[in-house]
Amino acid sequence: MKVISNSTPLIALAKINKLSLLREYFGEIHIPEEVYDEVVRRGSNMAGSAEVASCKWIVRSQAANRLAVEALCISLDKGEAEAIVLASEKKGLLIIDDGDGRKAARQLGLKITGTIGVLVLASNDGKLDLKNALDELKTVGFHLSNKEYDRILSL
Repeated sequence: MKVISNSTPLIALAKINKLSLLREYFGEIHIPEEVYDEVVRRGSNMAGSAEVASCKWIVRSQAANRLAVEALCISLDKGEAEAIVLASEKKGLLIIDDGDGRKAARQLGLKITGTIGVLVLASNDGKLDLKNALDELKTVGFHLSNKEYDRILSL
């Protein structure tokens, strides 16, 4: 299965030194050009920039349906729109954190997960302590309400 990522999961996982989990679980990750621009070009010198630029297993891809991208840009940013359209075209799993983006992806019938989903997967395999990983995410500025934090840890 093809896996497509938006920028936030790449940045968040890089900030806590867990970007390699994407490769470990999914092999190759596809990102649209706009996501590459957000993370690497416009995000140079920020968390994730150097990592994403140097990872051979992160492949830049372009969504073909530009009209669909533009339609989604009415309510989403361009990176999210491109990631959603690319995931739809590749019939792949979309890794996305933004609530509005997740809602749009679900409405299109896409399979989705996010940064937390990747960490839960790794925790279930004994590769990390979920509480520590969530605490690290919160420390680096990842938005996670206390209610959601408690819900995730109770799973």
